[in-house]
Amino acid sequence: MLMTTERRPAIRTLRGWAISVLHEAGAIDECEEHGWMQDRADPHARERAVEAARHDPPPGVSPDAAVAEVREALDSIGDLCPECPTLGT
Repeated sequence: MLMTTERRPAIRTLRGWAISVLHEAGAIDECEEHGWMQDRADPHARERAVEAARHDPPPGVSPDAAVAEVREALDSIGDLCPECPTLGT
């Protein structure tokens, strides 16, 4: 019987790659209910993501450009899901 395994889709943009690096390092999570990315505010995870970008950038991208993209992606992600009700309101 021929069996196939599901593979991750290819990442097509540098931003998508950066988000993947941040997620794998544990620097960001998804809101379980709505799927929005959320910054976990973990400085160790952020540093792991930066080091991963520096040591293993995507093909054709310099380590400095990869680190810059990871930092830019992280700066664009908030720590709260915009669809979740805020506490205390």
